[in-house]
Amino acid sequence: MSGLLASIKGPHDVKRLAVEDLPLLAQEVRDLLVDSCARNGGHLGPNLGVVELTIALHRVFDSPGDPIIWDTGHQSYVHKMLTGRADGFGALKQEGGLSGYPSQAESPHDFVENSHASTALSYADGLAKAFKLRGERERVAVAVIGDGALTGGMAWEALNNIAAVKDLPCVIVVNDNGRSYSPTIGGLATHLAKLRVDRRYEDMLDFVKDKIGNVPVVYDALHGIKKGLKDVLAPQVMFEDLGMKYVGPIDGHDEQAVEEALRKARGFGGPVIVHVLTQKGRGYAPAENHDEDQFHSPGAFDRDTGVEKPKGRIWTNVFSEELVALGKERDDLVAITAAMLHPTGLNAFADAYPDRTYDVGIAEQHALTSAAGLALGGLHPVVAVYATFLNRAFDQLLMDVALHRLPVTVVLDRAGVTGDDGASHNGMWDLSILQVVPELRIAVPRDGERLTELLREAVAVDDAPTVLRFPKGPVAETIEATGRLGQMDVLRAGEPDVLLVAVGPMAHVALEAAVLLDAQGISATVVDPRWVKPLDEALVPAASAHKLVAVVEDNGRVGGVGDAVARLLRDNDVDVPVRTFGIPQRFLDHAKRPKILGYAGLTGQDLAREVTEAAARRSAALENQPAQQ
Repeated sequence: MSGLLASIKGPHDVKRLAVEDLPLLAQEVRDLLVDSCARNGGHLGPNLGVVELTIALHRVFDSPGDPIIWDTGHQSYVHKMLTGRADGFGALKQEGGLSGYPSQAESPHDFVENSHASTALSYADGLAKAFKLRGERERVAVAVIGDGALTGGMAWEALNNIAAVKDLPCVIVVNDNGRSYSPTIGGLATHLAKLRVDRRYEDMLDFVKDKIGNVPVVYDALHGIKKGLKDVLAPQVMFEDLGMKYVGPIDGHDEQAVEEALRKARGFGGPVIVHVLTQKGRGYAPAENHDEDQFHSPGAFDRDTGVEKPKGRIWTNVFSEELVALGKERDDLVAITAAMLHPTGLNAFADAYPDRTYDVGIAEQHALTSAAGLALGGLHPVVAVYATFLNRAFDQLLMDVALHRLPVTVVLDRAGVTGDDGASHNGMWDLSILQVVPELRIAVPRDGERLTELLREAVAVDDAPTVLRFPKGPVAETIEATGRLGQMDVLRAGEPDVLLVAVGPMAHVALEAAVLLDAQGISATVVDPRWVKPLDEALVPAASAHKLVAVVEDNGRVGGVGDAVARLLRDNDVDVPVRTFGIPQRFLDHAKRPKILGYAGLTGQDLAREVTEAAARRSAALENQPAQQ
């Protein structure tokens, strides 16, 4: 790496640059962003949009003394470059290389490792209060939040608390580009869009009446109309009456204008909102002209044309096509997502049935309870989210959906190991946390044909919620069943040595292990439960007929399907040992999915070795038992 960017070893180097050098720095940053993401994929569009903003932040604030919290962390690439990590971008998101999100292990400038949206304001609230209580008067907590993340309720809970402390050292930068993945939706988004083109008070008056007036609101700010503030421009009504100083809107690509606004905000002595207008994908024509998401997170692509390298047919495609077919058959089927219409494959359903598709913004909790309302109204909602994000709506699934035994189907994309996006994005928790939900039914397909089959079975359930989960990446090769055991598929019949219970896509691993076990003189029966909650009672006699049961799942080992199988057998007085093979219960470093599965021992060779050793121990124990009189 050469040029001006090569001389940037930390924020102090950004501060020393002459103003006339900053456009060149911005261009070099954009060039490196495009080059790195073209090779390895990554969150290109969001970072192209915050180049000047990030430069200004590091010229005004003193990171890490003034912590800069990014919401979500996928817009922190430029921040990483300006804090001494530009030379590591050749290995972005690669094993051993830079993370695609803030990482405390990489740098003290990455204060928190947030990559679930709408959290930055709460972090900043706590940090600013800590600085105030500790007498650290020179420190300021800075939160950068997009207009998409402001659709999340947690952000507004934080704003309500920040506003209550008038001298809180907190600066909030609203990075307003009109998009999260896709165009940001909702009442707030409509309001911010108006601010881009028209700042008249009448527009704000209409917004308050039409968008906010019908919703229970706790903020005194939104009652500015009652105070007779008819001479106040629209942005101040929305933000200043929250109790915070408002600055903006400002051209986010005018570095000097942003820098001046941030300096004023830093010196104000209380909470300040700086409203910055940016363009997602700025400076790279293929991203600017990409209507779907401005290259939010492309895979590897051709740098000159912007054309992505082919991904082949993935699990999401199978789900997307089958849901459209089901929508044609059933007019009571509706679809909901949380700002991920295209990533979850719901865009095809939206194109076919726009009146039956709801994108609620980054608001998973609302998505589930809204689904409950739709179900109470006689419809069957399908809620599609990434598995990692269902964690945020557990209470709503438990108390608002399951308690009422409502027919809501939750589809979890990117379940299990996802890899490149790191610890926060691995969907390795759902099979554990969902075990405690009464009446909930969980299906896990092993291939594309089973995905379509199980999706149809799930939406046919009308007296309880259902969950369907599948992994990231190319759809698995089809495995035909050789028979049935209850409602389970028998994939391989063997002698009564080992019963391998293969959860979903782990079927391929189990079958590979079974072949290797044969070579060791150990015969294995392989079954795919299809539905892992509730477990099929046919497992009880099947397990009783074998010397060892091994459960293989793409989920954390604690509390998952393996534990459920062991509990089922205990409850039925079956004393056959159960071994669980799954993901270690820890936060995983980023790497490709096959590599992580290998490290977790979830390969056919590893499984065969472990089962061979367990079977040998079992045989030795049986031989050493005293003979019955």
